[in-house]
Amino acid sequence: MTTSSIRMPEGLDALGLLLDRVAERQREDFGQLDSEAKADGSLITACDRWSDAALVDGLAQLYPGEGVLSEEGSQCVPHSEAFWVVDPLDGTTNFAAGIPYWAISLARFENGVPVLAVLDVPPLRQRIVAIRGGGAWRKHNKLQPPTARNQVAGCASLCSRSIGVLQKLPHQRFPGKIRLLGVASLNLVSVGMGQTISALEATPKIWDLAAAWLVLQELHCPMRWLKRDPAQLQAGEDLSQANFPVLAARDAETLATFKPWADALVSST
Repeated sequence: MTTSSIRMPEGLDALGLLLDRVAERQREDFGQLDSEAKADGSLITACDRWSDAALVDGLAQLYPGEGVLSEEGSQCVPHSEAFWVVDPLDGTTNFAAGIPYWAISLARFENGVPVLAVLDVPPLRQRIVAIRGGGAWRKHNKLQPPTARNQVAGCASLCSRSIGVLQKLPHQRFPGKIRLLGVASLNLVSVGMGQTISALEATPKIWDLAAAWLVLQELHCPMRWLKRDPAQLQAGEDLSQANFPVLAARDAETLATFKPWADALVSST
């Protein structure tokens, strides 16, 4: 990655080493661990807990004084001026079922919005980094907005909770070839990567979308928050039960095309 024109946050190389360590442990544990259900019905493994602790402890050492909100730890918005939002293993159901597709999601917030995002995909050994105002990269290659790519496949990402919108509009043809990838952060980022033309997420938590949010912004992909804008978080707020349903698309025209299904999603909740 060329850094001469970009103000890189301090400690980014060390942050990469921390992610390398967690990603390697996840690859080692893949297919070896049992899972259990949490109170909300989602799954958790010992690797989720270890990864969360390793990332929270590592961030505390690299960025002392900056709070951390994480899926398996404190789910309250930190009071520090800058803070981190962490999903240590997004896609636990895939991970536990032996499906090699999951991600580690980190985002650093300042003034209520993400300014640095890192999405690591351990099974693919890929890492996506975005810096506010500086763009986004995958494996050190700068990414371009998806409208510059050929997207003849026309795939659209739904999640297990948003797919129900198809029954809400039974007489309208859904304008995409449906894909359910099972990883909220990567579902959203697939739009920016040119893999899908839109993504509709019904109940993402802040840790699911924090990194993807910045990646999509840096790739000029429009997003429509369907109930609440996460830029309005309040210090000390408990986000354990807060959902941020969202529609993302490759461009404004595509966003408008999928808007009826997004509207149907929130009208039914």
